[in-house]
Amino acid sequence: MALITAEMEDMIASTALCYVATVNADGTPNLSPKASLAKIDGNTLGFCNVASPQTIANLRANPSLEVNIVDIFTRRGFRFKGTATLLEEGDEFDLVANRFLDRAGPDYIILQVVRIAVDRALPVNSPLYSVYPDSDIDEVRRTYMDVYMKSAG
Repeated sequence: MALITAEMEDMIASTALCYVATVNADGTPNLSPKASLAKIDGNTLGFCNVASPQTIANLRANPSLEVNIVDIFTRRGFRFKGTATLLEEGDEFDLVANRFLDRAGPDYIILQVVRIAVDRALPVNSPLYSVYPDSDIDEVRRTYMDVYMKSAG
């Protein structure tokens, strides 16, 4: 059974930025932004290593990681826990790399693709949805877009 749902796939495809958490050698967390997350199949994600030496060093020592994506306007997202494998070629490498290069442009050098065998996929929701369980997601989006536009302007 696929862990990555259609809703998750839609958010992955539309999210410009996600965060990958790994563990440093001293046990402290390493959090690294990524702009290349892609679905490979129903239980597999991937992202490109363009400039992530610490993330890659951490994954070589401990392949456990977590990826978080959040839509800041709806205050909803997902977290994916899994195990990483580093790819330097092959069909999955090409799939993830080409999706990133199609969006970002051809000037990036992709050192590896980090393949993530997802073993847990969980929702991330703002407490807003607990306090107001009947919240309309479109109304939440409009409200937080207005807040964002006021703070940006």
